[in-house]
Amino acid sequence: MTKLGPLGATHSALDTDTAVAVELEELGYDTLWLAGGQGNNLPRITELVRGTSRIQVASGILSVDRVPSASVASAYTELPAGRFVVGLGGAHGPRPLATLGDYLDEIEDVVPPSARILSALGPRMLELARDRAAGAYPYLVTPDYIASAREILGAGKQLAVLLNVVAETDATAARDAIRGGGLRFLTGLPGYAANLRRMGFTDGDLADLSDRLVDGVAVWGGFDAVAERLREYRAAGADQVVVRLDGLPREWWPRLVEALA
Repeated sequence: MTKLGPLGATHSALDTDTAVAVELEELGYDTLWLAGGQGNNLPRITELVRGTSRIQVASGILSVDRVPSASVASAYTELPAGRFVVGLGGAHGPRPLATLGDYLDEIEDVVPPSARILSALGPRMLELARDRAAGAYPYLVTPDYIASAREILGAGKQLAVLLNVVAETDATAARDAIRGGGLRFLTGLPGYAANLRRMGFTDGDLADLSDRLVDGVAVWGGFDAVAERLREYRAAGADQVVVRLDGLPREWWPRLVEALA
């Protein structure tokens, strides 16, 4: 079974600069998450695994609508065991659960469930992650959501949560930065909007990107406040918090490892 460790990281520089990956590995980060976006970043994942010595590299996430299952299976077999965490999601259309299930069938004989993480939000997707993967990788969620997701997944599965972190102590400036970081686009997507409503946010919260919404699904403040908030997610049931390091002071990078150890 994949064991993610307490702290993961993602950074835009990982797309091009292996030296950043080496630095994060040396600092003690447990997992590098390479955002999939709309493309196929399997070649870059391969480069990062081969350019480092032990850190896990996870796809966060590969879209099953865009990346052929044969390509995922091939990449997995070519890399050292335990180094590539296969994060999958992005199934759309009328039957997303069935689409993702079919994809998992196609890689079943090569990529074991213990090496797979699913991008999951709703209860049925969390159940699929429990039954057919090592765990789940949600985004734009609260600590209360993490507690409920842990109940669905059970104690034996991995739960990693991606968090936007802004190093800003001024509330207005911090919230404006979070709102300007793609939150408007994501809250307009049906899956994210539905999950935010399940967590108790109203249509007004979504329309206005209210302070309540921003504070509920993102992290901001000075270092101590940020570290405490990350620990709150861990206490709620997350095995790993994944921090977007873009924009954070470089001196925070090693301090986060110490704070989450």
